[in-house]
Amino acid sequence: MMRKELEVYIRARYPLLWIVTPEEERALGEIEKLAVDLRRRLHFWSVTSGETNPALRDREERTRREPQSILNAILEESDAGIWVLRDFHPFLKDIAVVRRLREVAFALQPSQKTVLILGPVLKIPPELEKEITVVDFALPSAGEIDKLLGEIEKSATQNGQIAIDLNRRERDQLVRACLGLTSTEAANAIAKAIIEASGRLDGQAIEAVGAEKRQIIRKSGLLEYYAGGDRLEDVGGLATLKEWLRKRVRAFSDSARAFGLPEPKGILLVGVQGCGKSLVAKSVANAWRLPLLRMDVGRLFDSLVGSSEENLRNAIRVAESVAPVVLWVDEIEKGFSGVGSSHISDAGTTARVFGSFITWLQEKRSPVFVIATANAVHHLPPELVRKGRFDEIFFVDLPNAAERTDIWRIHLLKRNRNPQDFDLNSLAMASDGLSGAEIEQAIIAALYDAFDQNRPLTMDDLLTVLQETIPLSTMMEEEIAGLRAWAKQRARGASG
Repeated sequence: MMRKELEVYIRARYPLLWIVTPEEERALGEIEKLAVDLRRRLHFWSVTSGETNPALRDREERTRREPQSILNAILEESDAGIWVLRDFHPFLKDIAVVRRLREVAFALQPSQKTVLILGPVLKIPPELEKEITVVDFALPSAGEIDKLLGEIEKSATQNGQIAIDLNRRERDQLVRACLGLTSTEAANAIAKAIIEASGRLDGQAIEAVGAEKRQIIRKSGLLEYYAGGDRLEDVGGLATLKEWLRKRVRAFSDSARAFGLPEPKGILLVGVQGCGKSLVAKSVANAWRLPLLRMDVGRLFDSLVGSSEENLRNAIRVAESVAPVVLWVDEIEKGFSGVGSSHISDAGTTARVFGSFITWLQEKRSPVFVIATANAVHHLPPELVRKGRFDEIFFVDLPNAAERTDIWRIHLLKRNRNPQDFDLNSLAMASDGLSGAEIEQAIIAALYDAFDQNRPLTMDDLLTVLQETIPLSTMMEEEIAGLRAWAKQRARGASG
């Protein structure tokens, strides 16, 4: 796709094109094929090798290593050609190089000469924004991954050192698992799987691909990978929310697309602290068998101008590269709390980052399911909660009596206690006004008391702790009342 788009731009005499990709070798291969089709002379340049002609490999003296010298050479050249400047973006901090590149753009417009800037990042100086056209080089498609896997299988069959044990279903799963990786990353992951399986390529390769994706997330430094074992069954109550999520278990499958269903965008969970919003986010990924990534909005902001926006783009790019995936944005109102005064406090950085984020929420086409949580809803920018950003907004209130009974049962089981040994109904009544997190802490406190006295946990221990507990709903009564009033007209109850 990039090759066809690039051909159109070159034939239309666009002077400066910026190709954004981490896959330099694969991109150079496509550019080389295009140059042959267009019958254009091709020149490669880098600061270490200088200018080279790939048609005269190892036979041409490597010269013009300075950025100014290659730009001068492009201006002086009379024949049609394509110049690929690799990793040229660091030199665009030099105003002289920026000025010279701008002069090159003006001079090349009537000619058949094209300059391609090739690199993994996009950092265009303001002076060149109108002269440069950006071309994205997409990661390998399913067809390209399938071809790569076929080449590995063919090589393995010829040397006889690798046993292929993939049925049709496992092969398709492996190809889909590799989507989001570069061709090199996919080949490395498959090679690692073969080594770990003692020279065998089988269904276990899918796990190796997952490990490679976790490496990508770790290297980004902007997202965290969660590998917890939380289940939706471990979340007490919230029947309406659970049923909504259950109906979307197969939302990212090919059968859902064939049925005419769009991929779900995400949900916003607002409500009282400690009532299970974050636990739901961690449980959904496990229930849907998808990776869970956590975005800390605070990590996105940087002191350098433009860096915060670039960080957001990189975080989104990483999330989309490992899709389908669940992206968890915890306490989103804190990350974007300064949007209203951003033009005064930080020269508009927060507003620009927030604007980019909500635009992506609205327009995204990749299978990234966003779960955002918020406690202080009055700090939420109104643009975030309008229709279209999320599929649904759920309000998570304090648990009712039936839900508290369920929460007591779940947490007693987690602490290796038999719920039948306790009067759950009495505990539910005695814990009126407590959140799920407070009930869990009550059990832990009672366990400490019993452990200290070297005896089993009893009902009296739990009831004593409950009598001493001052619930958050009492300390923050006004705030919770305001939260309920806000949610009554704007959100759907997670408990029905």
